[in-house]
This record gives sequence, structure tokens and C-alpha cells, in this order.
Amino acid sequence: MIFIKSKYSSIYGFAFKLLLLAIFCLLTINCRQKDVKQSFPQKNHVSVSEKAININTASAQELEKLPNIGAKTAEKIIEHRERYGSFRKPEHLILVSGISDRRFREMRSLIKIE
Repeated sequence: MIFIKSKYSSIYGFAFKLLLLAIFCLLTINCRQKDVKQSFPQKNHVSVSEKAININTASAQELEKLPNIGAKTAEKIIEHRERYGSFRKPEHLILVSGISDRRFREMRSLIKIE
């Protein structure tokens, strides 16, 4: 089989290489943008009340002052604290059975961790 090189084969070859280079550049730029977005997560800053309750030291009666927290839920918070240790972040309160994300958001500004 004999290949005859035409003037169009070099043009198509050049165009194909140029297309591959453009795709590579776009992928590289796209990956770098994702890395930048992932490396700087935005934190939601919540203003905490001066009268906020420290959930690591609060008694059941103090915890019951929080919205939608009754005696049973307050006891669950204390049991969780005794079993697993102090809460390191306020968001860890969601790990307690009976506290949903919605409930947590309602009381977020009323609790603190020290």
C-alpha cells in the first residue's frame, strides 16, 4: 500500500493537533478553577447571642430553654455528651437523636461551645 502525501493531509494534521491542544488547555483551566473553589470554602458566620447556652456544660433545665427542646431531648443531649465527650462544634449537636437540621438552625444563635 502506497501513501501519497497530499497538501491537505498536513493541514488536517495541524488542525487536529491544534484542536487537541485547545481541549487540553480548557481542561487544565477548568481543573484549576475547581481546585481554587474547593480550597477556599466559605464559612457561614452566625452571630451568637450574649446569653447563649454552652451545650457542653448546660444542665437539663438550661437546655430546655432552647426552642423545641423538651425534657427528653435535653436528657439525650446530656447522655450524648457523657458518652462521647464534649461537643467540638455546635453543628455536632445534630448527631443527637431528635435534633434535625431545621431544629438546629432555629437554635444556632442561642448556643455556644467553650
